[in-house]
Amino acid sequence: MPAAESRSLLRPALVLGLLSCIGPFAIDMYLPAMPQIGAALGTDEQGMHLTITAYFLAFGLAQLVYGPWADAAGRKPPLYAGIAVFAAGSLICAMAQDVGGLALGRMVQGLGGAALMVVPRAIIRDMFTGHRATQLMAAVMLVISVSPMMAPLAGAGTMAVAGWRAIFVVLMAASLISLATLIFLQPETLPRAARQPVDARAFARGLGSLVRDRGFMALTLTGGFGMASFFVFIAAAPYVYSHAFGLSPTGFSLAFAINAIGFFASSQAAGWLGLRFGARRVIRAAVTGFAITVVVLFAIALAGGASLWVTMAGLFLANAFLGLVIPTTMVLALDDHGEVAGLASSLGGMLQMLAGGVMVAVAGPFFDGTPAPMLGTIAVCGVLALFLARVAVRRA
Repeated sequence: MPAAESRSLLRPALVLGLLSCIGPFAIDMYLPAMPQIGAALGTDEQGMHLTITAYFLAFGLAQLVYGPWADAAGRKPPLYAGIAVFAAGSLICAMAQDVGGLALGRMVQGLGGAALMVVPRAIIRDMFTGHRATQLMAAVMLVISVSPMMAPLAGAGTMAVAGWRAIFVVLMAASLISLATLIFLQPETLPRAARQPVDARAFARGLGSLVRDRGFMALTLTGGFGMASFFVFIAAAPYVYSHAFGLSPTGFSLAFAINAIGFFASSQAAGWLGLRFGARRVIRAAVTGFAITVVVLFAIALAGGASLWVTMAGLFLANAFLGLVIPTTMVLALDDHGEVAGLASSLGGMLQMLAGGVMVAVAGPFFDGTPAPMLGTIAVCGVLALFLARVAVRRA
């Protein structure tokens, strides 16, 4: 990327990345503490999975509200509301006395955090299209990458010093930092003349046109099942890495960070590769590589060979392929829908989060603290993503 282009993307990438990372931080920071939180609240692994599913489902469904709101009122008002709701959810989590209270707080966190995912995508679409948008999306993901690399370590350290409830106090503080970033650093990107008042019939028409667009749906769900594989890992890995591999919370945090580095490192090449070879070719090749990797890794697990290092190496490679898939599918899905970018972004985000929540809910009863059920569910996600990518490449 030329130096001038790189500089022009630096500021929006930092600002949008800081706004967007609060949702992933809320997911990643409490992962090392999940076994300890479950013990403290008197629940098992399945009960703790409920807190993850509640977050994902609320996060997904709320995006259908924030997208049209952002198209009608501008990009900043729904962001203010989302930050306030997220802070309230963090307080509920910090005060929870049982797993039901924690699941409620996580649900409220998801309702607020959704704004900080869907609206920045629409802001990117306001500013750029095509490979420039992919470059900015990848740069935002680089900023977001601090979450999977640092949030689990921060959570483990916070828990060691002040207990698991302090994790949610820290998340409240992070929401205040996001609020300051929004007030002082992020300008409004949707001019009044381009805003579309909320209209039930227009909403239904826009939603219907998006759902009928097979290219949009295939691209969205290709990325959605790719993301779902990571959500499955998030739900199962704290128990697999602690029970099967004997890692401490800090050890799990380091292993988690290494697996995530592959995703964010490769995502930085997504814009360049899309420009050089074409977005459709990049999607097809990367999804194929992802599917093959996770199916082979599952076969190794069935044969009893999924040691810690084999699992980490396989997931590192799989996530490297995903780093090319996620930003490219997001941008390509929105390219033809600039007039309803907020709605398209919210529908896409909702479908992706619901895919993750459904996969966790369906596979959760089979998780037993060993690698095979986790890797098998990830392999299913890879096969589904590969099938949908074939449809997307033909339609995009």
